[in-house]
Amino acid sequence: MMSSEEAVKCIKSNYHVFIHSAAAVPTSLIQAMSNRSAELENVRIYSMHTEGKAPYAEVGMENSFIVQPFFIGQNIRENIQSNRGSYIPIFLSEAPSLFRSGSISIDVALISVSPPDKHGFCSLGTSVDISLAAVQSAKIVVAQINKFVPRTHGDGFIHVSKIDFSIEENIPLPELKEHIITEVEAKIGENISNLIENGATLQMGIGAIPNAVLSCLTDHKNLGIHSEMFSDGIIPLIESGVINGSKKVKHCNSVVGSFAIGTNKLYNFIDDNPFIKMLDFSYVNNVEVIRRNPKVTAINSAIEIDLSGQVCADSIGKKMFSGVGGQMDFIRGASLSEGGKPIIAMASTTKSGDSKIVPFLKNGAGVVTTRANVHWVVTEYGAVNLYGKTIRERSELLISIAHPAHREWLEKSFF
Repeated sequence: MMSSEEAVKCIKSNYHVFIHSAAAVPTSLIQAMSNRSAELENVRIYSMHTEGKAPYAEVGMENSFIVQPFFIGQNIRENIQSNRGSYIPIFLSEAPSLFRSGSISIDVALISVSPPDKHGFCSLGTSVDISLAAVQSAKIVVAQINKFVPRTHGDGFIHVSKIDFSIEENIPLPELKEHIITEVEAKIGENISNLIENGATLQMGIGAIPNAVLSCLTDHKNLGIHSEMFSDGIIPLIESGVINGSKKVKHCNSVVGSFAIGTNKLYNFIDDNPFIKMLDFSYVNNVEVIRRNPKVTAINSAIEIDLSGQVCADSIGKKMFSGVGGQMDFIRGASLSEGGKPIIAMASTTKSGDSKIVPFLKNGAGVVTTRANVHWVVTEYGAVNLYGKTIRERSELLISIAHPAHREWLEKSFF
């Protein structure tokens, strides 16, 4: 046990540092490391999406810290878009192997853990994801022991003997702000819920549309969850018995995830809850594992989709916005699952009113999901299945669920 300032003295110039993911950010260690910027040069920072402040990514820090994320959150987006840092494109299913194989070496892992139990085991809590691989591969592990980190079941246990330096700092985990579901989001949620069958295994991301979908599933039966992440929306469905995992093949009668982010209600719900299993990305996002569950219904988002079915989900033109994430892992897994349904869901227009269904992707836009992998596409105007359709048939179907104000323009631009 020591102060955060002492704990991060192990970080040297040119080191590779990993930061724990999402809500499990070790806030005190991050600040203490950032405070040493005048002493450090070329420290490479690896992370998934992280919540809270990222002082190491601010203007003026670029000589000390080089930000190289596997997913871009709001707190580092300006850094990446200004070319002070650079994004690493990779499927989440493959990300842990970067560390385990030594393709990317980790000198120091900064993590946040629950207090040790009577056997000396701490928990990685809300984020096992790629973080477990980082802990297993790092030369030095520095932990912020925090009573607010839930003790979760699954892969995320770490014995105190594996921790090199630790601090004790009790800081509440970052919470997501409550979002009121809009009329458009509610309609999208309803359209998707109509595609979900009883006994389906669900994967869904974060945000308003997944919550809108979950709110429409109160009359469904025997649903399961096998998802890289989940949030508060699953709690009422678990408590009512709608989500029970009884039809799953892999981890029957349990919820499987890699990271969780939401409110304190969620963090308390998953604490020491044997129904919740937090597992490694290399397992949760493995296509061969995903496909074994029945009726896998994977719900993912898009920034734009062209009329042939190409999905851009990580950039606005050439400007990086988020990341590849696990979209292709689950789109492919769902398509191979018996009765599975891969779904791309989005509002028909941007906040400024531009169509998200476009004749051609913007110059420099990346294709996350190829036209060959796309099946269902859902907007507030309906749901269409592009599987097995020609380019012309696809374009006609996509135009039918575009905003009415853009349909004529789309037809003229493409045909």
